[in-house]
Amino acid sequence: MNLSIVGTGYVGLVTGTCFAEMGNTVWCIDIDEAKIENLKKGILPIYEPALEEMVARNYKEGRLHFTTDYAQAVPQSKICFIAVGTPPGEDGSADVSYVLAAARSIAQQIKEYTVIVDKSTVPVGTSEKVRDAVQKVLDDRQVKIGFDVVSNPEFLKEGVAVDDFLRPDRVVIGTDSEQARSIMQELYEPFVSNGHPLLVMDIKSAEITKYAANAMLATRISFMNEIAKLCDTLGGDVKAVRQGIGTDSRIGMSFLYAGCGYGGSCFPKDVKELIAVGKRNNIDMKIAQAVEQVNEEQKHILVQQIIKKYGENLTGKTFALWGLAFKPQTDDMREAPSIVIINELVKRGAHIRAYDPEAYQTAKHYLNHIAHTALSYEKDMWTPLSSADALILVTEWKQFRQPDFDKIKQSLKTPVIFDGRNQYSITLMKELGIEYHCIGRNV
Repeated sequence: MNLSIVGTGYVGLVTGTCFAEMGNTVWCIDIDEAKIENLKKGILPIYEPALEEMVARNYKEGRLHFTTDYAQAVPQSKICFIAVGTPPGEDGSADVSYVLAAARSIAQQIKEYTVIVDKSTVPVGTSEKVRDAVQKVLDDRQVKIGFDVVSNPEFLKEGVAVDDFLRPDRVVIGTDSEQARSIMQELYEPFVSNGHPLLVMDIKSAEITKYAANAMLATRISFMNEIAKLCDTLGGDVKAVRQGIGTDSRIGMSFLYAGCGYGGSCFPKDVKELIAVGKRNNIDMKIAQAVEQVNEEQKHILVQQIIKKYGENLTGKTFALWGLAFKPQTDDMREAPSIVIINELVKRGAHIRAYDPEAYQTAKHYLNHIAHTALSYEKDMWTPLSSADALILVTEWKQFRQPDFDKIKQSLKTPVIFDGRNQYSITLMKELGIEYHCIGRNV
């Protein structure tokens, strides 16, 4: 099948590449000429395990193409996916202007019946706006061309997105058209042959499903972080509590980790939009509001622990920091807890020596307001520790899980660890003589 994917960001590039991997001919469209030229050279705008090799192979074998020209791609495409950004506005509402602009550009080029798919995370009712925008362009062109608009939300987890797409838990299709349903089922058949369901529903239900899923996962994280605060106060161990409730088959273990808060592009933005869509319809989304508040507070937990030990004035203190990205296996810095932690510590006079396996360049963009005298980036995980007052663990990359603790102790000026991801054994830390601060555990 011939497809077009508008947008070569995280969702668009993974989507297009995975469809090409299954034998489809895919055109990835982006208005950013530099990005398109880099993609043709095999230079990706994001880091995602296995993606670079898959892009190179499918591009070389002629199934994956990159262009800035809608006229080159859209007329030969049976399905056109819209996978552009929907950034939040000041009130938390998702901005769909890029989605509608892409829809209009598609409408300028279609020659025959086309399925236009909202792959971007969009507010409820966006499909109707896309349909109206496309129809207006067709009316202005004075042509009668059939089309359908479908909602097909993505459920990709950064760090395992390729595997998520190739082996999805489920595929959600929102449509009121039998013809569009049949085409989408044919497209996704290779991906659901493992027995996981392809769920067909009305368009608005599909749009709501995306926000509901992410808000539920974000709720679990914030709930566990509140339980961690209770453990800190009463002397419990949040890891033990997690096992105690997670082994209940009705609950499960996933997304029940206490830490320094969630980040990324999905959870923060989608929780905000769920709150905003409630306000637009006079519904007070109290749980979503509480989830967001808990998460924002949680990003300050490590800073509070550091202040408790060293005081408000951190002038002259140097901290090694492991992990900048909001989660491992990605270079994504959007809403990352590390941004809050670094800003708060630097504001109090501290110097930060940071290391992350992938987010080095991305972090420079998000933290470019901080002087190099206050924040430096190191190329390996051990250099930041040299003569630092303490180590701060923010992102749980695998290489941080079982490091050489003797080397940590020898490298630091004083053997102190502030662990925002609850990685290490309290007993081991005591045996090694390392002062250990973590979240939700009785240290």
